[in-house]
Amino acid sequence: MKNSGLKLLMIFVAITFIFTSCENSEAINDVEPISEEDTITTVEADDVLNDVDSLVDDLWGSIDASVAGKSEGDKNPYLSCMIKTRVTEGETTIVTLDFGSDCTLPFQNVVLSGKIMMEYIKDIEAKTITIIYSYDDFYYNDLKIEGTNEVSKIKENENGLREHTRMFDIKVIWPDGEFITRKGEKVRTLIGGYETKSNWGDNVFSITGSWNTTFKNGNVMSATIIEPLIRKTACRFIVSGTIEKQKNNRSGVLNFGDGTCDNVAIFTTDTGKEIEIVLRKRKR
Repeated sequence: MKNSGLKLLMIFVAITFIFTSCENSEAINDVEPISEEDTITTVEADDVLNDVDSLVDDLWGSIDASVAGKSEGDKNPYLSCMIKTRVTEGETTIVTLDFGSDCTLPFQNVVLSGKIMMEYIKDIEAKTITIIYSYDDFYYNDLKIEGTNEVSKIKENENGLREHTRMFDIKVIWPDGEFITRKGEKVRTLIGGYETKSNWGDNVFSITGSWNTTFKNGNVMSATIIEPLIRKTACRFIVSGTIEKQKNNRSGVLNFGDGTCDNVAIFTTDTGKEIEIVLRKRKR
């Protein structure tokens, strides 16, 4: 009798385990794959924030090399619609980049407005410098950007290349009221064009890192760069590299291509479905 009871108990446990496993499997399968709309939203945010990162990095180069005595109302020779103001108090310097209401980037059809404020402590002997910057009513075309960045810059890494690590907590707001918030880290390395400092158009960057994106509805999507993203300043879009994205136990890989400058990326879901993502200005 004892053996019979034990056998019945073992059968009951096995059936319960199988049933629960099936339920869990069905629950995972019932979760919708990452949508094309979510992917477009995150890629558009990637694109805009990478552009702003490139801009600040290039403008920082000109600021770092400028004469300390010029502290008010300087105009950058490569972006004459921007006015730079610098105020130094003790060891701390605050630089304001004022783009006014209509400042067009020279190599792209992008209009900037508002201000970016950068604060740092200059140490000539240091191999690194940390800059904290934030946005004041700043717009990239019709997308508003808010938040802060903390950037540690290295003049030369172990390979002799200029590199910086960026910790960010950013919000991107679309004209229709949709928004995402993003928090994470990126490492950005200048791998081409450093020798021609007067020409932004030939700069090439390699980008690695990971971050979380939170949508307006509270959903969260994580992203990890698997193969470094390659960004050429002369191209409006990332030209190669892959990002793994995860949301609600579902995942996919976004592939930016073979180096060709185009506005197409391929997103492959965890079910093997391929979705062509055409980067474009959002319209609602």
